[in-house]
Amino acid sequence: MNQQYPHQPAPPAYQPGQGTASHRTDGSDEGTTTTDPSRRALAAVRHEVAKAVVGQDAAVTGLLIALLAKGHVLLEGVPGVAKTLLVRSVSAALSLDTKRVQFTPDLMPGDVTGSLIFESRTAEFTFREGPVFTNILLADEINRTPPKTQAALLEAMEERQVSVDGVTRPLPEPFIVAATQNPVEYEGTYPLPEAQLDRFLLKLTLPLPERDDEIEVIRRHSAGFDPRDLNAAGVRAVAGERDLAAARHAVQQVGVAPEVLSYIVDVVRATRSAPSFQLGVSPRGATALLNTSRAWAWLSGRDFVTPDDVKALAMPALRHRVALRPEAQMDGVSVDSVLGNILSTVPVPR
Repeated sequence: MNQQYPHQPAPPAYQPGQGTASHRTDGSDEGTTTTDPSRRALAAVRHEVAKAVVGQDAAVTGLLIALLAKGHVLLEGVPGVAKTLLVRSVSAALSLDTKRVQFTPDLMPGDVTGSLIFESRTAEFTFREGPVFTNILLADEINRTPPKTQAALLEAMEERQVSVDGVTRPLPEPFIVAATQNPVEYEGTYPLPEAQLDRFLLKLTLPLPERDDEIEVIRRHSAGFDPRDLNAAGVRAVAGERDLAAARHAVQQVGVAPEVLSYIVDVVRATRSAPSFQLGVSPRGATALLNTSRAWAWLSGRDFVTPDDVKALAMPALRHRVALRPEAQMDGVSVDSVLGNILSTVPVPR
């Protein structure tokens, strides 16, 4: 799920959504019969999304894990790697409502959460809902809006509600924020503060496609593919809110052995003592790693979490919750390389 940087060893973990010798790309283990209707429905979602999005299987799985674990996701990638198309395709396949907000320097908090509007006919103020009242809010280029507007999302992300003029209004269920940002262009941007980054369950990096995948993208476009018309691409709704609710309930039943819980804590505590980090992972990060590992184990057809599940989700669940020391940045050290070293040194329970 993580983008590999040049001249860095790959972390010792398989990648959700990409499949390995023991994990099929439909989310089930070899030798395991997928009899759970909700698991079959989510496997079908991945198949539908592939009709529109090529070469981003790991990001698709990551977004599904975020939905299962009731968390928000930050999608990072250069322009043109299908970040927006990915979110729209998953929403369509799950039959969920989605609204897109282009975050700009002049965007106001009320443009996101909603505001009171004076009705001249009734001489009263009425609340007009903002785009946050949806199932999946696509916050496009979230780092291009000032901190005041970014902060307007904090209550929605944490409490699943919006407070305007002293009145609290609950958001629809399910609700997640899928935010995008460009990792290479910083002019005119406002970096997300640590408090808001910590609200995101996962940070997924979308790499440039492999050569064969890029050929397939061009072939589809030459055949008339229009990314704005998902119906023409054949993306159809194969699951709904009931399937997602049942899947979320099943994820909560996934067991976690005490040894695996201890392993999660050891990994998180190792980030706090890593010499390259000036900020380690908080207990909220440990909870995020636990919840995402359970979701991935369930998608893989198991009712228990293994240390490999924890390794697989450590990068996307923790990479945005740490901060490098300035001297480490000057030496060209990356967050993912430090996390990879931690995963290779923390003892794994047998």
